Amino acid sequence: MRRRVLEMFPAGGPWGSRPAEEFARARRDEGLPAEVVMDLDTDAFLVVVPHQPTEPGRHPLG
Repeated sequence: MRRRVLEMFPAGGPWGSRPAEEFARARRDEGLPAEVVMDLDTDAFLVVVPHQPTEPGRHPLG
């Protein structure tokens, strides 16, 4: 499954801080199926959503 990255957060934040989870929660409240995944290569948390292919002839932003 392909996913689109909405935002990237460094993994070394202060203890108890979860900015990626908070960002993902706000996107879910807006109706996006956002989730947080760990990118081990960059040591960062990524907020991603499933990539939705666009219909032929239709611009992805409307």
